[in-house]
Amino acid sequence: MTRLYLVDDQLLLRDGLHALLEGAGHEVVGEGSDPTHAVVDAQQRGAEVMLLDLGLGERSGFEVLQELKRRDSSVRAIVLTMSAQPRHVAEAVRLGAAGYVLKDSGAVELLQAITTVTAGRRFFGPQVADLALQALADDAPPDPFSTLSPRERQIVTMVVNGMSSAAIGHDLHLSPKTVDTYRSRIMTKLGVSGVTALVRLAVREGLIEG
Repeated sequence: MTRLYLVDDQLLLRDGLHALLEGAGHEVVGEGSDPTHAVVDAQQRGAEVMLLDLGLGERSGFEVLQELKRRDSSVRAIVLTMSAQPRHVAEAVRLGAAGYVLKDSGAVELLQAITTVTAGRRFFGPQVADLALQALADDAPPDPFSTLSPRERQIVTMVVNGMSSAAIGHDLHLSPKTVDTYRSRIMTKLGVSGVTALVRLAVREGLIEG
């Protein structure tokens, strides 16, 4: 039995996972969708493994991986996502993910991943391993978002999801002027001239769904 924590912004999916996992003999000790809260809550509840989606509304699962790494947490993360972007696999590995499972892989592969990661090993199924190799290929184009800080990536995700500077500032406890400064710096780093171009880039790179 593994003590699991679920991080996904879709309640229906969390409910389905909860039933699947407990039916397989595991214990779900907590769940949520907020990256800021998830790491602390998972640690306090004694979770061994976290199942983590990369898309969390206006936030990103990469934030959770970064926080787990920063805290040197004993909670091991398995990314459970629809994203088959090679760059996302590479970034998850770089940030310390212990496994990466695509949501269309099926229950057997997910349960195998949990068993493997609980035993202290890493799990990447055949399809994900191929994606990782693509990301490592010499001719793979660089990820334009890799130049951004965690805060800048967070703001990019919020901007391309249609949030205003005032709304972003409210959620992040920043002034709208500070958010505008971030937006300007992000545009410069990415070489885009407006929100429309930023959204196109985010869709192309798999940061958001088209």
